[in-house]
Amino acid sequence: MKKIIYYRVLFCALISSLVLTSCKTVEVPEGVNVVNNFDANQYMGTWYEIARFDFKHEKDLSNVTATYSLNKDGSVKVVNKGYNFVKNKWEEANGKAKFLDDNTKGALKVSFFGPFYSGYNVVMMDPDYENALVFGESTDYIWILSRNKTIPEATKNKFLKEAERIGYDLSRLVWTKHD
Repeated sequence: MKKIIYYRVLFCALISSLVLTSCKTVEVPEGVNVVNNFDANQYMGTWYEIARFDFKHEKDLSNVTATYSLNKDGSVKVVNKGYNFVKNKWEEANGKAKFLDDNTKGALKVSFFGPFYSGYNVVMMDPDYENALVFGESTDYIWILSRNKTIPEATKNKFLKEAERIGYDLSRLVWTKHD
């Protein structure tokens, strides 16, 4: 009987720990400055993923796009698409993003799984909203996005320099193929 109680307590503690970790407050990482005077309307639309750090939800994807649109409640609908070249099929993930403060700062939290959010921080962007550098809530997540399938070399170098300054391991970058 004591053994059953012990395992139940252990199980409850584990579940509680997982829930608390997953529901943590999303904040902009220390040392990261997000875009101010962010124009949410101008950011909406389709972006091509130029580069990323690979993780399980984007592994083996090419032709990756992210499409954003404003919902009536001020949140953002997120549709990520990519072609899985190993499975030979298109994959799509639908999510929702919310601004951390107000919509004039490029600091958001995004969720693809119910109440579990991750940081989405627009840290650099061209004035014409053609290219953007996005950091996650840690140096495990980074995206370089463009309205085009390629990015100017000068912009790419500027983005890489900023990522390196924050502590990103640029050897982990996966350059997305678009064909």
